[in-house]
Amino acid sequence: MNSLFEASTHLFDPLHTFWEHRRTQQAVAGGLVAVFLLSLVGIELNRQGLLPPVLADLTPTNHFHSVGLAFSLVLTLEVIGLIFTLPCSIAKSVGKQFEILGLILLRNSFKELVEFAEPVSLGGHVDVALRIGADAGGALAVFVLLGLYYRLQRNKEVIKNPVALYHYVATKKLIALVMLGLFASLALFDGWQKLHHAGTVDFFPALYTLLIFADILLVLVSQVFLPSFRAVFRNSGFAVATLLIRLALTAPPMLGAAVGVGAAGFALCLTLAYNAFYHSYRS
Repeated sequence: MNSLFEASTHLFDPLHTFWEHRRTQQAVAGGLVAVFLLSLVGIELNRQGLLPPVLADLTPTNHFHSVGLAFSLVLTLEVIGLIFTLPCSIAKSVGKQFEILGLILLRNSFKELVEFAEPVSLGGHVDVALRIGADAGGALAVFVLLGLYYRLQRNKEVIKNPVALYHYVATKKLIALVMLGLFASLALFDGWQKLHHAGTVDFFPALYTLLIFADILLVLVSQVFLPSFRAVFRNSGFAVATLLIRLALTAPPMLGAAVGVGAAGFALCLTLAYNAFYHSYRS
């Protein structure tokens, strides 16, 4: 078992360092700008009938699709960052999931723009404007609640045994590596399906389904090292918040935004209760 812990640590740490490196982040940001501009050019070429048939079939004709593509790529990068936070505290990884939820709601607002003709005109699209407002308002509410959530976080549960702490963190790194592999497999499968015009996977809801199982596994792992009722209840509650996020992503636009805000409120209330009633306990 120790060799497995060492292997997961030696594989995870260099990957994490590479991803968080400033040059990597700058290169990724530059790539996003390039993809956005190229998508705009490709859409315009398709509108003018200048693309070959193979590319024309894959390229939309509404420029607002490029905005949705850009936000999808931003979300993909945020998901990678989320996976790398899994070895941190469960509270921090849940906060990262709410960050992604807020961005998904914003992306949904921009995705609605494809319903408008160019130039944009509200006439005949009041229902679309209401959906945009609901998603944008939900994203703002999640943003505010998340700020309060982060402000209230305190490191209460401490594993004092250094060997147990190493095993705990190494186990979470192993789970993160598995999630990284599943994420890559899901992304490749989704891309393959799109290229072959087959039925595609709804990527982010599918990913959050995987995260539900990952969070439950993290709860069970944490119970081995932090078996107290308060720690188990808190971590299990955060898993419920993840479940609510998953439900928000599959609900109709306005209801989904409301469920997402409710999930953030639940996580905030859980943190408030934990801080109010269990701050004097020690592990």
